[in-house]
Amino acid sequence: MGKRVLVIEDEPNIVEAISFILSRDGWQVESHGDGVGAIEAVTKMQPDLLILDVMLPGRSGYDILQALRADPATRSLPVLMLTAKGQKQDREMAERHGANRFMVKPFSNAEVLEAVREMAGP
Repeated sequence: MGKRVLVIEDEPNIVEAISFILSRDGWQVESHGDGVGAIEAVTKMQPDLLILDVMLPGRSGYDILQALRADPATRSLPVLMLTAKGQKQDREMAERHGANRFMVKPFSNAEVLEAVREMAGP
């Protein structure tokens, strides 16, 4: 099972919480705090899984996801989208752009851990 996750999120408390949960579960966690340079961060780290916020400074999570899905090297990267807005259209947009999972903030630690484990596979 892959054990490297990249968290692209601009809220430090969320990054800290996710990092804590996943580190305890054996994941190597790195983070990037804005939409600018997000693609480069993914290319550099080559994570096994990506946790991506929708609303980021500089570039939206949807734009980032669309770019990742257009690139053969990152097309199949598992992506968990996070958003503060849980409207139906947000979920549909995430699915349309190729997100594997969609989670609304605030979320529980158990929800994040369960989603990441499921997405990483056996």
